[in-house]
Amino acid sequence: MALYGDDPTVTPQSRMNVGAKTIYPTPGDHSWQELRPYEAPREDPAWPEIHLYSDAISYAPGETVRFHASTNAPHFTLTVTREGVKPETIHSADAIPGRFTPMPKGAYQTGCNWPALHSFTLPTDLRSGYYLVESSVARADGGRFVQHHFFVVRPTAATKRGRILHLLPTCTWTAYNDFGGANSYFGTHGPNSNEMGPVLSLQRPWTRGLVKLPEGAPRITAPIREPMAAPRYEFKEWAVANGYSFFYAAAGWAQYDRHFAHWAEREGYAFDTITQHDLHLRPEILDGYACVVVVGHDEYWTREMRLAIEAFVQRGGNLARFGANYTWQVRLEQEGQVQVCYKSNAPDRDPVREDGDLRTLTTAWEDRHVRWPGATTVGVNGLQGVYANWGRFTPRGSRGFTVYRPDHWAFANTDLTYGDIFGAEAGIFGYEVDGVDYTFRHGLPYPTGADGTPEDIEILAMTPAVMTETAFDTYGYRTYVGAHDWIEKARMIHGATDPETLEKTRLGSGMIVSFRRGAGEVLTAASCEWVMGLKRGCFHTQEITRTVLNRFSGDTK
Repeated sequence: MALYGDDPTVTPQSRMNVGAKTIYPTPGDHSWQELRPYEAPREDPAWPEIHLYSDAISYAPGETVRFHASTNAPHFTLTVTREGVKPETIHSADAIPGRFTPMPKGAYQTGCNWPALHSFTLPTDLRSGYYLVESSVARADGGRFVQHHFFVVRPTAATKRGRILHLLPTCTWTAYNDFGGANSYFGTHGPNSNEMGPVLSLQRPWTRGLVKLPEGAPRITAPIREPMAAPRYEFKEWAVANGYSFFYAAAGWAQYDRHFAHWAEREGYAFDTITQHDLHLRPEILDGYACVVVVGHDEYWTREMRLAIEAFVQRGGNLARFGANYTWQVRLEQEGQVQVCYKSNAPDRDPVREDGDLRTLTTAWEDRHVRWPGATTVGVNGLQGVYANWGRFTPRGSRGFTVYRPDHWAFANTDLTYGDIFGAEAGIFGYEVDGVDYTFRHGLPYPTGADGTPEDIEILAMTPAVMTETAFDTYGYRTYVGAHDWIEKARMIHGATDPETLEKTRLGSGMIVSFRRGAGEVLTAASCEWVMGLKRGCFHTQEITRTVLNRFSGDTK
């Protein structure tokens, strides 16, 4: 198949990055899982390839980075570049001796356990940021097999650049990484090799597309279709046609955080970068910063991360969250090298259930066994929002937010008024959003508190979302998610899936909210696609982002 680079008519240039073996697991209980492949080395002596990962997800300046790899080529090359508007290459090496090591079975949970084939020491004055690693090997036809990885350089007292800290949602990235057989959504786990992986290792490469993408790769949100037209999922079609992960569009630096980082750099903001794993392992890294920023798809957190952020805001820090889908509790084990999340299976399978302490049960924060809704930390709940503007999820819904409290400080200098919609042209609303249970009084929305949302949270803007794809009865069509997540929500929150329970869990919303905690403040614009307003030049999205960053960082520019 041309998809995997075996078509001799395809040019070497167009085949550069294609070549990882795609393996299809045994079909599971849900039809939407049947055709999801995962990435793994081809391990064919006639097909040169390189797969590589680093021994840590982040480093301090002066530390040594070790690259663990397997290649069936005699040599490989490697470059390390700091991502930014003007990329800076900090390390390159040619003709690194190669070595082939098979990928062990179950690498998704145990790690690949490959030997370290290259290392280098970071300069002691190196800037914090996201560092792209590109490794490649030559092929006989003149092309190259190329693989991408990353690591983050965290700030120190000597390298700290500003008062803003960009927090990368690396737990979400890990949950979507299917390299080696499974991720948090599907896989070859379990007795029938057809289940998601509840335990995921960081000691493996990232599946293709989470780290780097070509410009214009389709997003999950879709254009409005003509009446009666069957929905399409262009991001899946593009992934299959170009050899990318089925999950490339759902998470990762390339699809989300990169757009914010480049915009903020062009705007002149001085900011440093850390991972969620840094927040978990060394929460003191927040000290000295005025504002933490989270963007894009922000779905998985540990208890320790939440407590660290809440303490940061309580003592005077500010949280600016331009992202969504705050849903799952995870545990990090083995000094952060292993991520555990049993999701809706947690009450029956998570080992912590046996000791009776359910505070770290790896299910939804809103699950009736945990009852620590995300709204108490970020102002909104993942399961009160979720899907919009793709497939049959509000396929003709608003692509922007409707304003209800235009006098709030976040809307200063925007000329927005009550009932205005902004961001629709740029498509800032979707593909997953967060909200709270609410009611209207005198034309304004207020939290009901029924879902654990503090009553002092102020709803500034909102737009409808849904938990299930609307039925579309036609020959030859099958929904992608369908009602699966809707049913799981009802079961987790209420412990029942009868018609009455399902009806009250079907609809949701995405919101912009604001509230104070102690001496600090939180503003959440709860949509994964907010960054598209920055990328596509939406006046209102950019102005709101500037206002929030300036206020929260103490920058008066």
